[in-house]
Amino acid sequence: QVQLVESGGGLVQAGGSLRLSCAAAGRTFNNWLLGWFRQTPGKEREFVSAINWSTGSTYYADSVKGRFTISRDNAKNTVYLQMNSLKSEDTAVYYCAGAVPNGGYNYWGQGTQVTVSS
Repeated sequence: QVQLVESGGGLVQAGGSLRLSCAAAGRTFNNWLLGWFRQTPGKEREFVSAINWSTGSTYYADSVKGRFTISRDNAKNTVYLQMNSLKSEDTAVYYCAGAVPNGGYNYWGQGTQVTVSS
């Protein structure tokens, strides 16, 4: 029943910005962590950022701290990832993911491609 749908990916030049959206549906997400992971072919999927749906607490990977901002709109059941000062290293498929309280990220979106050109 839980559905996560990403959007907003695309091609952007280094130094540019992009905003990803994740529409969440299927249930209430009280105290869930909703976040973003990214993956490049041949590499392991890595954590990017997450937000607690209820408290608003945010978490960031060191590689994106200061450049990316995660936020959510509870009324719209949507989480956003504002990506600024993009680097070529940010190129990846970005996935929205959800974790129940004290659980792992067992719910995943389909992914959206972000390509940063130099």
